[in-house]
Amino acid sequence: MKHDQSSTFSSVLREDSAPNTTHERIYRALKEKLLFGGFLPGKAVTLRGLADDLGVSPMPVREAVRRLIAEGALELHGNRRVSIPEMSEKNYREIMLARSLLEPELAIMAMQNADEARISELIAIDEEIDVCLENGDVEGYMRGNYHFHFHLYSFASSHVMANLVESLWMQFGPFMRLVYGRHGTANLVDQHKQAIEALQNKDSLALRTAITEDVRQGMVFIGDQIQS
Repeated sequence: MKHDQSSTFSSVLREDSAPNTTHERIYRALKEKLLFGGFLPGKAVTLRGLADDLGVSPMPVREAVRRLIAEGALELHGNRRVSIPEMSEKNYREIMLARSLLEPELAIMAMQNADEARISELIAIDEEIDVCLENGDVEGYMRGNYHFHFHLYSFASSHVMANLVESLWMQFGPFMRLVYGRHGTANLVDQHKQAIEALQNKDSLALRTAITEDVRQGMVFIGDQIQS
């Protein structure tokens, strides 16, 4: 029997210290669209359309969009439409480099606080991800993958680095959704189990290797798409 695992990861955005205002809720809703496939590359949407979709007035949407434009996740067109910035080969290389530098370091910082209970939480998340992969649940996989990484990174208690990494994820997320949608989940691989084993053994070199390879494997899908 096929289960829809998307609901398992229905609310996975990492917690932050921002107040729970209308503006902040809309910003988080748009961020979620970027991370998990609500925006597709090459398809522009109007601010009014976004407001209607969220059931709010255009003003708070406009403010949230401004923030996302500043973060490089969206671009504004003259007709009050927004879209995903084009993923050029240069942008791809820069995002790949930034992720490869930041994410292994953040994982190493997290390792010192990764006790048995926290590692068990990561194991449970990864088991749910495996179910998503088996069932071809692309959105569930994307949510679960985000949840795994940012739950691990949260152990480091570094909001500065986590914010930087999340801004990178918002830039490549829409392209991942497009590629996964075309190719499915059957051939997707990750290094989560290797990372978990490294955490259990307090092996910083193995953890760095696992996260570095996990980043590389994920980004290769986008690189192949750019070159095709």
